[in-house]
Amino acid sequence: MSDIERFKLDGKVAVVIGGTGVLCGVMAKGLATAGAKVVLVGRSEEKAKANIDMIASAGGEAVFEACDASSKANVEALLKNVVDKLGSVDILINGAGVNSATPFLEIAEDEIDRILSINYKGVVFACQVFAKHWLDAGKAGSIINVGSASGVTPLSRVFTYSASKAAVHNLSKNLAREWAEQGIRVNTLVPGFIPAEQNKKVLTPERTAQIMGHTPMKRFGEAHELAGATLLLASGAGSFITGTEIIVDGGYAAMTI
Repeated sequence: MSDIERFKLDGKVAVVIGGTGVLCGVMAKGLATAGAKVVLVGRSEEKAKANIDMIASAGGEAVFEACDASSKANVEALLKNVVDKLGSVDILINGAGVNSATPFLEIAEDEIDRILSINYKGVVFACQVFAKHWLDAGKAGSIINVGSASGVTPLSRVFTYSASKAAVHNLSKNLAREWAEQGIRVNTLVPGFIPAEQNKKVLTPERTAQIMGHTPMKRFGEAHELAGATLLLASGAGSFITGTEIIVDGGYAAMTI
């Protein structure tokens, strides 16, 4: 097999939790154009339609499955539906997430519960459910958990979000060690500042100026720039990559003053 062929995903099935959003939608497109059948998972079929159409126009194949990823029972039902319809699962992306810019002293308990439930508990449940399926079947798999620059170094004003993403980073490394011998790879994809629904509220002019001053490339990222790293982590080309964080941020993490 040539090096290029190792990036192909023909015959593979990828489940993208959060696939109805902008960033994970483009990640899903990258997988689909490499040959994978993609399942976009979210709460809104209407939101999924735009991404399904985008993937179809690029020659890929995608379907929608509704799921509340913060419920383990829902995730178990999701896995069963996917296996029943498509026969298997090979790749799991955990990319559902919510953010908040509430001042620290004003953060309410229900906000903490909501953010941790979606951003962290949902990742825990999906990793448990899908990895158990692979382990029981004696099958390898690739898990890509979507992290955040604020999970590496905390960012101001997004206290609970930063904590939830730091937990995802830590969990990913722990699980990579846990399942390495069974062929289940677990990695974290870390997007830099890419404008999307989740971060619109915090990208004020002042905030944008601070980000640009700390980004060597002096620009925001674009969603499509996550596709290459996604394909590397999902495919055979990344077969010896586990427990790592791949940062796609225009140099942000390399900058101090």
